[in-house]
Amino acid sequence: MENDSQNVIITDIKMPFFSMVIFMIKWVFAIIPAAIIIVAVIAILVFGANELASILGIDLSGFMPTSP
Repeated sequence: MENDSQNVIITDIKMPFFSMVIFMIKWVFAIIPAAIIIVAVIAILVFGANELASILGIDLSGFMPTSP
């Protein structure tokens, strides 16, 4: 009983076309809340870094693009 695992290679999945379309539509709808959460977390991190830099007196204007 040293190593009872077996390797498996999947070569084909038989799935009807419309079932695959429904699956993809559900997948797209599942991405929407995940994207909202990711954007919110990134916004909080950026806001927090900006606030921390202002508290520490670090000037971050060198990272901002200049207007022409």
